[in-house]
Amino acid sequence: MNTTTGPRRRLTTSAMIASFADPDQRTVGAPFGHALNRLADERPEIVGLSADLAKYTDMHVFRDANPDRFFQMGMAEQAMLGAAAGMAEVGLVPFASTYSVFATRRAYDFLCLDIAEPGLNVNVVGALPGLTTGYGPSHQATEDLAILRACPNLTIVDPCDATDIEQAVPQLADHPGPTYLRLLRGRVPAVLDEYDYRFELGRAALLRPGRDVLFVSTGLMTMRALQAASRLEADHVDAAVLHVPTVKPLDTETILRELRTDRLVVTAENHSVVGGLSESVAAAAAWAGVATRIRPAALPDEFLAAGALPTLHDRYGLSTDALCAQVKAKL
Repeated sequence: MNTTTGPRRRLTTSAMIASFADPDQRTVGAPFGHALNRLADERPEIVGLSADLAKYTDMHVFRDANPDRFFQMGMAEQAMLGAAAGMAEVGLVPFASTYSVFATRRAYDFLCLDIAEPGLNVNVVGALPGLTTGYGPSHQATEDLAILRACPNLTIVDPCDATDIEQAVPQLADHPGPTYLRLLRGRVPAVLDEYDYRFELGRAALLRPGRDVLFVSTGLMTMRALQAASRLEADHVDAAVLHVPTVKPLDTETILRELRTDRLVVTAENHSVVGGLSESVAAAAAWAGVATRIRPAALPDEFLAAGALPTLHDRYGLSTDALCAQVKAKL
């Protein structure tokens, strides 16, 4: 694994907007691109597509190593998904990459009817999910889970870190139907390898136990939940972390088992409070008749501001400090 520990940085505008990794955090460069290359070495049917964003979705790593299996579709996300559907029809296994906002808002009809309805093995890779860019509402896919959760046949994965991404890629390719991956790109934190973790498509994983609080988290918020749990120990608060990398289908069996206690439950997600993990967990509890306290740590139901990611994560409640404050306020 290609990991680095970066020096503490002065937050210039570009660095502030481009990265959500903490200073001095161990990271892996372009884990998706390298995982796709390893898979392509074993499986000649793997192909990659990009809607003019290969460099910004780590697809350039695959492009440079496999130029005859890469297709540059230009700024035409709808055409890209249609082409990927055609490739899947003839036995190829495409990974089609763009920004999450374009894959969901702009090309939903093509994803739904060309790919999901016939159940094709097309893997849609969406970069900049939720609040992972400071470039404002045009690039912040804060509602992509809400848009896609209602799409039949579609499997949705929200990885925490580089370990999740590297292990998820081959399982997505093996899955017979369509998938959507919320991609963390560039230098991605490496966290889960310290917890004896293995990604399993469709399964949640209890990363640490705890008697007082249960974090049910997905995506990069699992990293923040683990950090919050460590900090809360100083205040004699014992927090568990349940990582939910597959948002659909939801591992309700594992989630409900962990909810059947008297702990405070905090759901944590890099997504709008509307239509994402928080509502999924609350609905699962309600339908099963499980009465428990559930508090969401999620983005508000509004268009977000532009600016520096550390500032925005503090402002909208995604930072580790914000998670700790919410737990202390609710206990």
